[in-house]
Order: sequence, then structure tokens, then C-alpha cells
Amino acid sequence: MIDLRSDTFTLPSQGMREAIYKAEVGDDVYREDPTVRALEERGAEISGKEESLFVSSGCMGNLIAIMLQAGRGKEVLCARESHIVCHEIGALSSLALTQPTIVESRDGIICPEALESFARPYSYDMADRSLVEVENTTSGLVYPPETLDAVTSFAKRNGMRVHMDGARIFNAYVATGIPVSRWARDCDSITFCLSKGLGAPAGSLLCGSADFIREARRVRKLLGGGMRQTGFLAAAGLYALDHNIERLEEDHEHASAIRQALEETDWAKVERYGTNMIFFSTTVSHEKVLEYFRSKDILFAPDAGMLRMVTSLNVDSQMTDCVIKAIKEFRA
Repeated sequence: MIDLRSDTFTLPSQGMREAIYKAEVGDDVYREDPTVRALEERGAEISGKEESLFVSSGCMGNLIAIMLQAGRGKEVLCARESHIVCHEIGALSSLALTQPTIVESRDGIICPEALESFARPYSYDMADRSLVEVENTTSGLVYPPETLDAVTSFAKRNGMRVHMDGARIFNAYVATGIPVSRWARDCDSITFCLSKGLGAPAGSLLCGSADFIREARRVRKLLGGGMRQTGFLAAAGLYALDHNIERLEEDHEHASAIRQALEETDWAKVERYGTNMIFFSTTVSHEKVLEYFRSKDILFAPDAGMLRMVTSLNVDSQMTDCVIKAIKEFRA
């Protein structure tokens, strides 16, 4: 089966499984797991921040960042398409007690000029706009650096913090050559996933200042995220960072080839494409398309009124060729 539903369906390689098996572990709640500590040191180095914290998921990392930098009765400015709004089941409102305020965006990338209308003086009867959240990549699209700079500049001028949901930040790095530390430079915090394209089974890192991470560790415990011998998962994360970053270029190449094949058909129209994700509409029903590809042992999924294909390390060149062949043979 060729699975293009998401890069979350990746499976650990044999090398990663061996790293998990051999991991030296301890009790991380007591900060005695050496593999977790090594991973957190690596996360701080990569992000250019003082420290990082291993959390169970990107959702938990984003939630902690919002709780600490916005919180009860505060507002976070974000794009309508952002994961914290669409795919984290309202945690920012139900748990962080923070109100999301939607800013005009294009395909999930905030329009900096739209931010200016959200600047306002203090008023005792209005929620404090304390945080701006950006997502990079967002649906596979990389934030233009000049756009990000404009967003962070607005935040600084108005006394706001910036959190980056960098779940797929390494895709942005590979696509542009811009290091993660530069993407994160003007953000107060950043999360990035060790799963998805990097192929670890679970886990994310939340990065920021030493004071921020000290408080984040307490909030992680509050949310039930204090884990014990979690070095086994951390070992998978270290392996992913050592072996699976540069190879993301292969995913991008496979996605580009699939996009080109779709553009050459008379039944599909590519609506959005970036890094390892292709979104497209069709001239026939989605179910007919999905059923045909299922018959060819190819899976992908509907998303936001379109169909979406996502390449990953479990989709090699031969599989990509099979997908392209099926695209060419489909008859509307």
C-alpha cells in the first residue's frame, strides 16, 4: 500500500529501531534520563534558543506555549487555517482559556498589513492581545522570510510575543537553506515535531528561553506530560535529527513529480503546492477518484474541500512512479 494520506504514517526504520533498543534511560521526571537530556540540548542548539523541552506532541508544545505567553482572558492572533484553530480540538480556548482572533491570511500565511488594524491601546474591558502565532510550514507552504520579519516586527512594536508552530520547520529549512535558528530568531518560542517527515514514532520539542522552559516543564506536568523512561522515544528523535533531515529533499522531489503529473491531466487542478504537500480539485467526484486509487493500493485523503497527497520517507521513487502511472491512467 502506498500511503499518501499524511507524513504522520511514517514507520521507524531498522536503524531507528536499533537506536530505541539501545537507548540509555532514566526517570525524566527527576531529569535523570540522559537520552532525553541529550535530545533537549540538541533542540536548543538547532533552534538557537537557550533550552528546549521534550513533549509528547506538537499539540502539547503549542498548548504550553499559549498557556504561558497568552493564557486566561488573553488573545492570540493567528491565521484561520492554523492548526491551533483547526486541528487541536479547541485546546487553546478550553484549556489555555485563550481567545483566538483571526487575522487575514493567504493559505495560512498571515498578511502583515492586516495586523496593523489589531494594534490598540490598553483598555480594562478588552482582552489583552499578547501573542501572535505563525505556522511554518503551513499546509506545505513556507513562510516568506520577509513576511515573517514583518509579523515579528509588528509584535515587538506592540509588546506582543510570537510563537511559531514549526511542526514541519525542517521542510522549510530543506526547501530554502535557511537554518531553523534563523526562522526562530525573532520568535519567543518554537515547537517542532520529531515525527511526521523526520519519521520518529512520537514526540516534539518546545524551545525558548531558560526561564520559559522552566515554567513549561511545570505546565507539561500539569497536563499529564511528565514521562518516566522516555529516553526510548528520545533516542528515536535523536536518530531522526541525525539521519532524516537532509533526506526530506527526496520527499520534496517526489511531491514535485506528482504535482507535475496532476497538472498534465484534464481531470485535476493543483490548487496549492509546497514542499511535500499537494492539494488539488477534480472535475469528478472525490469518491470516484479515491476509489480508483484505492484499487491501485494508493491512499490519500480529502482536506478542506480538496484532495491532498503528502509524500514522506515511506514513499520511495518506485512508489512515486506507481502514483504517477495511476494518475496518467485515470479516466474521468
